Order: sequence, then structure tokens, then C-alpha cells
Amino acid sequence: MSATRILLLGDLILDVPEPDHWLSGIAPILRGGDVVIGHLEVPYTHCTDEVAGDVPAPGANPDHLAAIARAGVTAVSMAGNHMMDCGAQGLADTITGLDAVGLAHAGAGKDLASARAPAMLKAGARTIALLSYNCVGPELSWAGPDSAGCAYVRVTPEDGSASRPQADLRHIDAASLAGMQADITAAKAKADLVIVALHKGITHRPSELANYERPLAAAAVEAGADVVVGHHAHIARGMEMLGKAPVYHGLGNGCVVTHALSPAQDHPARAEWVERRKAMFGFEPDPAYPLAPFHPEAVNGLIGELLWHEDGRLEAGFIPIWFAPPGRPEAAGEKAGAIASYLDRIGQQAGLPPLSFACREG
Repeated sequence: MSATRILLLGDLILDVPEPDHWLSGIAPILRGGDVVIGHLEVPYTHCTDEVAGDVPAPGANPDHLAAIARAGVTAVSMAGNHMMDCGAQGLADTITGLDAVGLAHAGAGKDLASARAPAMLKAGARTIALLSYNCVGPELSWAGPDSAGCAYVRVTPEDGSASRPQADLRHIDAASLAGMQADITAAKAKADLVIVALHKGITHRPSELANYERPLAAAAVEAGADVVVGHHAHIARGMEMLGKAPVYHGLGNGCVVTHALSPAQDHPARAEWVERRKAMFGFEPDPAYPLAPFHPEAVNGLIGELLWHEDGRLEAGFIPIWFAPPGRPEAAGEKAGAIASYLDRIGQQAGLPPLSFACREG
């Protein structure tokens, strides 16, 4: 029998009209996958509550979840720093919307047990378990025994203060790491393949991995993860094999189109963050990308590709994509070779081995 084709997509934010248009450049690629997993970066809700703690992202139109499903996505990870920006109601609306359009999900729920539970995905006669963890805070976004939020692994700064996205995060909390590993081991006992999504790393900075990222991925693999996928940086990261397990340290943006990062807006906290992040991370966005004003190198993107053979063997690869102005992802075409070289270079600059993953056309 032919191998199961698993595609791995980066962050999804669709809070502008015409979501099908913004996804149409990569939808033909995604529809070629048997299982397609993206990362839902923000809540999809009409709720306008704002929770203090991080710069709040606006909720996206929940009707746009159907467009994500139409584009070929079959499941999403949810544990991230913005998922609770509209509070418990925003999360509940998001989960209701995902269930309504048949998108499986993991990483957030009405309580910690729900957030830590894997999504069990069918792939023919086999089963894939998807787990998702927020490793960057803010801590108020994390679920508790009786409170809604995200599954998490606590990573703290040198001074032991609270985990938060703009901090210099370094130290992995042993107790929450053990919790993640226990979840992976339990999922491995029920599934044929375990995929672990980690919201981790340093945003907007090419060629750099935080010192905790590779040890955290290794701990997931040690516990039984077959694949580790990273999100959060809004720029692509390198890839490596840990034994037989592929690790995608950062898939960057999948489809992110939003006005939340525009300097011309009435929301003072978001407008202030637009300017502050440029100084913090040392970049000036290309003005041709008003809906995706990220680091200029973030135009280089990828979709992870796994060929899961009947004997359990995994072939790891990636499909280069790029982002056309004002922020629409599409097949890389003639840019594919240059993007592959870029991914190899930034990986090695971050201390990873030369890229061994196969580069494939969509």
C-alpha cells in the first residue's frame, strides 16, 4: 500500500475578509495530504473581551474556520500565547466552531485535563495522536484543574520569574516537563504515531534557537514522540532528526493575514507593540506586506511533509512556500531552490546539522 502523507502547516490567523482567497495559494498542496495539521494562533470568536497579559490579538471571524477545513486542513494544535486573548468565552466559541466544521483539535480546553488530552486522528486503519503545548506563556493563558486554557510546559527566565513571550526564557520546569512526557507515553500506548506541537522559541529573529528548544524536543522524543513540530516564531526555523524522529523547529507562518500588526490602528496596545517589536528584534517590515508585516526573511516558508510507510518508517521532507504581497502564501515555484538553501543555512547557523530533509514540490 502507498504511504500516508502527513502535511504540517504553520500559524493560521485569518481575521480579514475572503479567507478562501488567502488560503487558495496553498490549498492545492494541502488537499494532497491524507492528514493535514496546522496551528490555530488566535481564537475564532465574536467575543470582544480582552485578557491582559500579552498584547491581545483580536478574535478572528469564526465563520473562517470553515475555509480552513475547505483548504484541506484536518486538525489543528491550539496551545499558544494568544489562544486565551478573548478569555474562556473566546476559547469555548473556538472549540464549538472547530467541532462544527469537523476540525480535530488538541492543546486547549475547559480545564487542564481537556487541554492535555490528545486529538486522535484516523489514517486508514492506523491512528495518530496529536498533542500541543504552550512553552512561552503568558501563564494566565494556561489551563488549571478547573479553569479553561492551554496545555503547557513552563519555561522561565534566569531569575525564575513568570513565563511570558517577551522574556529571555531558559529553564524548563521539571514538573511540567514530566507531565508532558507522561502525556506522550500515554498517547503512545493508544496510537500508532505521536505528533507533539510545541509553541516555543524566539519570535522574528532568523537563525536563532533559544537554549531550551533542542533539549525540550529531545525530551519529547525520549518519551515516545515520533514527530516534533514547532510554532510561534513567525519565521521559519531549521530541521533535524533526533534518532528516527523528525523535528521541525519552526514552521513559521502558514497563512497569517491580519490588521492587528498595522501601525495605523485605534488599539493603543497593538499600535505600541508594532513599534516596540521592531526595536526589540531589529527589523523593519516590508511595506508591501501590510497584512503580514513580519521580518523580511519571513517570506521564506515551508510546509512539513511526512511519508508514513506501512512498516512504520517515516520519510521527512518539506515543501517550500513563499508569501506574496500583501501576505498570501503560495507554492514556491522557481523560488523553491533558494528557499531550501535558506532553510539549510539558517539551521546550520543555529547549530543544527546540515539539512537532510527532502525538498519536494507541492
